[in-house]
Amino acid sequence: MAQQRERGSRTVHTGRVESVEWLTPHMIRVVLGGEGLSAFATRGHTDSYVKLLFPPPAPGDPESFDLDRFRAERPRQEWPVTRTYTVRSWDPEALRLTLDFVHHGDKGLAAVWAAAARPGDRVRLLGPGGGYSPDPEADWHLLAGDESALPAIAAAVERLAPHALAHVFVEVEGPEEEIELAGGQNVHVRWLHRGDRPVGSLLVPAVRSLDFPEGGVHAFVHGEAAFVRDLRRLLRVEHGLPKERLSISGYWRSGRDEDGWQASKAAWNQSVEAEEAKALAASGG
Repeated sequence: MAQQRERGSRTVHTGRVESVEWLTPHMIRVVLGGEGLSAFATRGHTDSYVKLLFPPPAPGDPESFDLDRFRAERPRQEWPVTRTYTVRSWDPEALRLTLDFVHHGDKGLAAVWAAAARPGDRVRLLGPGGGYSPDPEADWHLLAGDESALPAIAAAVERLAPHALAHVFVEVEGPEEEIELAGGQNVHVRWLHRGDRPVGSLLVPAVRSLDFPEGGVHAFVHGEAAFVRDLRRLLRVEHGLPKERLSISGYWRSGRDEDGWQASKAAWNQSVEAEEAKALAASGG
């Protein structure tokens, strides 16, 4: 079943921090709530995402915020900066939005905000967008990613049917970064502890070594762009999987902040697709 990635609306929502919890030494969970989320709604995708706007509202700023008008009236250097995060969960009855942040000390923007957030603090956001949910008609599922993909992987595992077959590969820094993943007896989770090695250095060979089960697979592969490129080639060229059976994208790229990565992502994707097409043609695929 082909799935089209959907972009979020231009409506700006405002969430108020209800709680902040450190799940692991590098993963922070922030729960947002409040009437500023009354117009927020997902389409049920397990990779639903929002774009947080920074700086956050100052004390006394109104809840409503017209982003298009602000951009029309202010110079570009004053526009809010966006950072993209997966929706870990959304409770429309309670108006409760849960987001998980990977924290790397004082580096970055959104995770630094999350580490300092306190109940009552506000943050503006756009969205949600998204496009992937595990296909219930698939014979089996492959989910692979690093820390940045862990919220979406966790949400997908929770969505699987009780007896669904899934192979899940998650690469994190060390055992202390593991979290509980809910799933049935046929969900096989492999945690990969890379230590100080490059991101993806364990993930790519682990997926490559998997003895693929028979039948049609629905795959989700997200995280650092370099290993995503390598796994895309493995799945598309070596295993011959059609694009419509894959949800695969680089969430981030080593050495680039989100602004730099988003500015170069289209060209990167075109280059990857061109290499892929050439390899498929050479293999007769």
